Amino acid sequence: MEKVKLGVLGVSSHYGLRMSIPVAKSESVKPWALGSRSFARAERAAKKWGFSKAYGSYQEVLDNPEVEAVYIPLPNDMHAEWIRRCADAGKAVLCEKPIALSKKEAIEALEYAEAKGVLAMETFMYRFHPQWIRAKELIDIGEIGEVRTIHTIFGFNLVDQQDIRNQMDRGGGALYDIGCYAISSSRLLLNKEPERVISLISRDETSRVDIVSSAILDFGDVRTLFTVSMRMAVRQKVSVYGSIGSLTMILPFNPFPDVPIELIIRNRIGTRKIFAKPADQYGLMLDAFAKALRERRSAPIPSTDAIANMAVIDAVYRSENSGSWEQVGQ
Repeated sequence: MEKVKLGVLGVSSHYGLRMSIPVAKSESVKPWALGSRSFARAERAAKKWGFSKAYGSYQEVLDNPEVEAVYIPLPNDMHAEWIRRCADAGKAVLCEKPIALSKKEAIEALEYAEAKGVLAMETFMYRFHPQWIRAKELIDIGEIGEVRTIHTIFGFNLVDQQDIRNQMDRGGGALYDIGCYAISSSRLLLNKEPERVISLISRDETSRVDIVSSAILDFGDVRTLFTVSMRMAVRQKVSVYGSIGSLTMILPFNPFPDVPIELIIRNRIGTRKIFAKPADQYGLMLDAFAKALRERRSAPIPSTDAIANMAVIDAVYRSENSGSWEQVGQ
């Protein structure tokens, strides 16, 4: 398969930390054009990360006729706008989560891309890792019985007030940044959507972004719980409790790409560990996205999934204000 020429909007620390190596090593995409508001910054980063072209604006990346797909790691409040701009330029879109700041905004942006015939996908890279594929297989075959509840914890300590995740007007906050994973993964494992949610959220007194967000998602016969925080020691874990056992993932969202990842199964017989092979989940996501683009197929994670996730996030924020259960999708 011919490599997809990739454009990137912004010189983001996330790209440097998580995406630059998978893109450089990829057999399916090629780092082609990098845009920044500063040409000097784009030029330095392009040289460091192996891009062929550097530009002093985002739009110039879209104007390059050789660019086939664009990765958007911009601040959250810019996602919907640049999805539409990519669609206008006829470029496939791989957009960082959250896809937008509301369900309404997500629908408008993704329907616009669809109308333009442009492939668009939210970057929930964890779904491509073998540990999640294996975990879902184990749950689906009844390894732990009927699922009763899922508990997710995800946090880190971000005290830099200049970081965009600590800026309310840029779509900052723990729920948008990492709570989306807790919601997405519960929906994935249960193969259904929650009916209602109730939440409790603590906000930074200065920035007003949510720094600790907790919620219960009611799926009818199953309830899932999560707490995400930007003011705690680094920690992540997903525990799935069933009628005859449990499954625990100790590095569910940011596993090391070069070591096996363990899943812990506990039941009446005892405890056993299952190991998922090492994998770079970002690289696997890029491969799946590029293949869908080349073969003119639907995105591996459909737009409907991104919209459904945003519907839950909306309900969590509504519950913060109402102090009661909120129906999802209203």
